[in-house]
Amino acid sequence: METRIITNKQGFSLKRFFLQWEWMLVVLFISINVINMNLSEYYWDPVNLRDATMGFLDKAFIVLPMVFIIILGDIDISVASIVALSSVVMADLYNLGVPMPVAVLICLAVGIICGFINGLLIVKYKELSSVIITLATMIIYRGIAYIILEDQASGSFPQWFNYLGWGYVGSIPFILVVFIVFAVLFGLLLHKTMFGRRVYATGSNITASRFSGVQVDKIKIIVFTLAGLMSAVAALFLTSRMGSTRPNMANGYELDVIAMVVLGGISTAGGKGRMIGAVLAIFLIGFLRYGLGLVNVQAQALLIIIGLLLIFAVAVPKLKLGQGKLNKTA
Repeated sequence: METRIITNKQGFSLKRFFLQWEWMLVVLFISINVINMNLSEYYWDPVNLRDATMGFLDKAFIVLPMVFIIILGDIDISVASIVALSSVVMADLYNLGVPMPVAVLICLAVGIICGFINGLLIVKYKELSSVIITLATMIIYRGIAYIILEDQASGSFPQWFNYLGWGYVGSIPFILVVFIVFAVLFGLLLHKTMFGRRVYATGSNITASRFSGVQVDKIKIIVFTLAGLMSAVAALFLTSRMGSTRPNMANGYELDVIAMVVLGGISTAGGKGRMIGAVLAIFLIGFLRYGLGLVNVQAQALLIIIGLLLIFAVAVPKLKLGQGKLNKTA
């Protein structure tokens, strides 16, 4: 009697492999570097390129958990306010006499608490979208930061703290080393663990996931708590790089973070996307800003270019999907 094996795995296709969105990002990344090289003779300097990463990798830490959030079909626009509140609390406590290592731990704790509150509110009030809830907490967290420091700056941190933002491990920026470690850990968590598979399942069909026994609420709370933690990590590096903190720090970071995630091919409908795409988008946008900044391109023009890239990122997969449907009906 003949034995038949049923599998849901597709055979390898070279065409399908190279039509993945990540390859499009690689092409865009190369194109942007070529354009920047032609615009400025100072761009293709290995030392400058290395040091340029210090200017955009602080927000990259928030991109990692934001990938999980958007795959879940949610969004978190309070992350920049968590950065500000965590930094302000740390600086204020240090200036009140708390040892800096303890203040750093409290900074991380503040981020965890804020993220946990976001997740708890989202699973408690399911009738409200994550946009509404995190919009409310965004205003609250930023407001608390202003209550603590008003419109003042706070700084005078110890010398060792400056190493976070400006230090090197050999010839590699410390922030780049730490980011690579976190990117690998989050990538493994998303793609190689049961937790990651449940995140995808929840984003694809939350109702089916609930009936399948997936603890959807627990997963959401964990993911939003991770976003709070990584926002606090970003606060440490950003505060170290700036040398001081203000309640309005990281203003607009949430839009940059979401732009990087969407450009990385993470579907805003949930259930689709890969960590490698978001990481590529981080460096693509980062070096785009750096290169155009060398030739004094206005910030408004940069926003237009990034906006066009996002439209491109959203439109191309739909065009491919539409082409596939036409081929099926032909």
